[in-house]
Formats: sequence, structure tokens, C-alpha cells
Amino acid sequence: MKIGIVCYPTHGGSGVIASELALGLAKRGHEIHIVSYATPFRLGSFHQNVFIHEVDVSTYPLFKHPPYALTLATKLVDVALEYGLDFIHAHYAVPHATSAYLAKKVLASKQIKTVTTLHGTDITLVGMDKSFYRIIKFNIEESDGVTAVSRYLQERTLKEFAIRREIRIIHNFVDTRRYKPASPDSCNREHFAPRGEKILMHASNFRPVKRVTDTVRVFDQVRQNMPAKLLLIGEGSARPAVQQLVHELDLTRDVFFLGEQDYMENLVGCADLFLLPSEQESFGLAALEALACGVPVIGTSIGGLPEVVSDGETGFLLEVGDVEGMSRKAVELLGDPELHAAFGRRARERAVHCFDTELIVPRYESFYRELLD
Repeated sequence: MKIGIVCYPTHGGSGVIASELALGLAKRGHEIHIVSYATPFRLGSFHQNVFIHEVDVSTYPLFKHPPYALTLATKLVDVALEYGLDFIHAHYAVPHATSAYLAKKVLASKQIKTVTTLHGTDITLVGMDKSFYRIIKFNIEESDGVTAVSRYLQERTLKEFAIRREIRIIHNFVDTRRYKPASPDSCNREHFAPRGEKILMHASNFRPVKRVTDTVRVFDQVRQNMPAKLLLIGEGSARPAVQQLVHELDLTRDVFFLGEQDYMENLVGCADLFLLPSEQESFGLAALEALACGVPVIGTSIGGLPEVVSDGETGFLLEVGDVEGMSRKAVELLGDPELHAAFGRRARERAVHCFDTELIVPRYESFYRELLD
């Protein structure tokens, strides 16, 4: 099959999964065409059967803001005609599904199918904006196929947008051959914890919904019980507030701000514990990457996280804002080597047996074939 994949090139989960899906499908012999305003960071080097088409957004004096959705639709038409695409797969509803719909209408004489994958924020935040509500509902209903990355997101979309068509659940995934427990060569723990301190980690886009300040407060309480370090990965609007809290709690020497990281597999294995105290997670890809590395997760019992983290087996899930509870569970895990090892072992097993690339990519492949029949 020849598949056009439309995605954001940034570090968010939708861009990561779209890129990994492209690689997985390409390895299975399909021809993949990535269409985006920049090369996704996971696809910066050459990959067999993967082609990159950057959307050049020109500026005109007439427009206050460049019309990206229309420019993207035009690019999709050009790529579809030149390479004979069978599918346009839009990751993220805004504006990619809209552009895919427009491209299909322009290509009316061609037998091309459109697929939309809902990732979370496009539904839970953007979609609830009244100015986008009707167009997102329309795009979901008009796509030939629609998938959601978790049961939570599927059910929320069906309810809040009053959708009566099928939305297929295809979970996010991780390459467990790359994301795996750290070896002495893959992770230099001594750089962060020279005296054998426990290492806690958080990774996100530092938006307010990620509650990164809760991560810092949990860490502060853990550090009062044992020597520990905290690695914070990501960038975003909440970073200044997080830095201020680190300063106020006198944690500067024990907290590392590492910024955005292209290849998390080189870092996650360093951690003893991963913290994700979000107030909203449609799936929790960062948590899955931690599990694959054998790192237990402490997070919140909201959204799609319970589909990823097995509470009491691969980590602990508590209510949003329960810093005290998260701190107690963190100390419990980190203070008991046998318990921690058991959680880590089960975490790895869950990632391998439920969310590995080799399990999930064929589900997308099968879904495409269903739509062609």
C-alpha cells in the first residue's frame, strides 16, 4: 500500500506515534509519504520506503495568518497524484483531518481513503472549543476510518460529539527493542547520581495539565526520606513556575532540567521511578516508554492511564493532586528493592506483551485492508 501520513513534527505523542507507525509500516514493505511543515524529529535520517514532503507555507499581505490547512490540502493532492496514494492518514483532528477531507474532495475521481487518528488534546481541549466543535464532528463522521489511542478517548469522543459511527481502538505502542532496561553502557547514572541516589523522572510538554509542580512536590517529600535526584525532560509554558518552585524548595542541586530530548530511550532507563501526575492523559505514551524500560510509574487514575499502568502491579495510580499519596507510594517502592524489582519486571512484561510495535502496527495494517475491501 501507498500511505500518506499527516502529522505534527514536534515532540508530542501524536508526532511520535505517527513517525513510529511510518517506520513500522515501511519495514513491512509499504510506501510511506510523510506530509508536514517540517521533518518529524524521529525521521531525521534516511529510512527505506519513507519519503518526506514538507509543506511550504507562504505568507501573503492579504492574510493575517498563513492558511496552513489549505496549503496542506494542496500538498496532499499533489503527493496523492504524483505517487498514487491509497490512503491519507491524518494524525490529530485539527487541522489535519480537515485538510485530508478537502484533498479527498479534490481527488474525487481517484479511489483514495482517509483515516483519522484521534490522539487526545485534539478532542479533550481543542475539540471542546465551540469554534472547532462542528468541524471536528464533521471530519470524524466523513472519514472513511477513525481510530482512537485509548478506550477512554473513544468513549469520550462518542459521547461529547454525539458520534454514531465506529471508532476503532488502536492503542499507542513502543518499540521494546529500543526501549528496554538500561545496561551499564546505555545509561550513565553516575553523571546524575554520583553517590548512588535514587533517580526519579518526569517527561512532558510542561503544559499546566501535566501538573509538573506536583512532580517537584512529590520529589521533595521523597528526598526527605532518602537521597534522590529528579530529571525533568521537556519544555513548555509551565517551566518558569516549575523552576521557581525548585528554587523555593531549595532543590536546585538535586533537580536537572534536560529540555526536549529526541531519543528518550537513552534516558528513561536511568530512572528508578517515573512520575506522571497529570490531570488529563488520553493515553500516556511517556508512561508506556517507562514501563518498557522496566521503570515503575506513579501517576493519576484518570483518562487512558489505567489502560497503560496496572495499578498495584506496574505502578500506582492515585487521584489528581494527591501529592501525599504519591509520595508515600514512591517511598514504598524505592525503599523496598524486592518490591521495586517485581514492579519493574511486570512493567517490562506488560509493555512487551500488550503494546509492542510488532503487535500494534499490524492492527493499523489490517484496518487499512478492511477499508479497501
